[in-house]
Amino acid sequence: MIVQRETPAQAAEIHAVTLAAFGQPTEADLVDQLRADEGWIPELSMVAVEDGAVIGHVVCTRARLDGAAVLGLGPLSVHPDHHRRGVGSALMHAVLGAADALGEPLVVLLGDPRYYVRFGFRLASEYGISHQVSEWAPHFQARTLTTYRPELRGDFVYSEPFNRL
Repeated sequence: MIVQRETPAQAAEIHAVTLAAFGQPTEADLVDQLRADEGWIPELSMVAVEDGAVIGHVVCTRARLDGAAVLGLGPLSVHPDHHRRGVGSALMHAVLGAADALGEPLVVLLGDPRYYVRFGFRLASEYGISHQVSEWAPHFQARTLTTYRPELRGDFVYSEPFNRL
């Protein structure tokens, strides 16, 4: 398996993998919409490739934290035929490393804390970060990167396509 930056030719495969991973079109359509959004950061859309085929995908897009530029991560997708083989972990390490290398301060996501704690995520509320959907609180998480500053706190807003979910 190789983790690399997404290429335009892989968009259809990414859609198919995301659809298979989630079993519904919402997340696959979201990735397509994110790709067309001004918050898209091509360097932070990563694929896992095995034998020439996309088997997983992760993306970070531009988000805002009380006006400051941060990242929103998701979706993270691994084809069900490749679960429990380290694909998701490889994608997470790659995208977090790339985000850090780009000088990004913070990554925020909505997901299962039992999974994401292994990548250094903690509840966003521990950093003073909130979201308008209060029901998200037990699953709303943040991971600081090298350029993080403690004054980065407040209300988090994903890029526009997330608002259409």
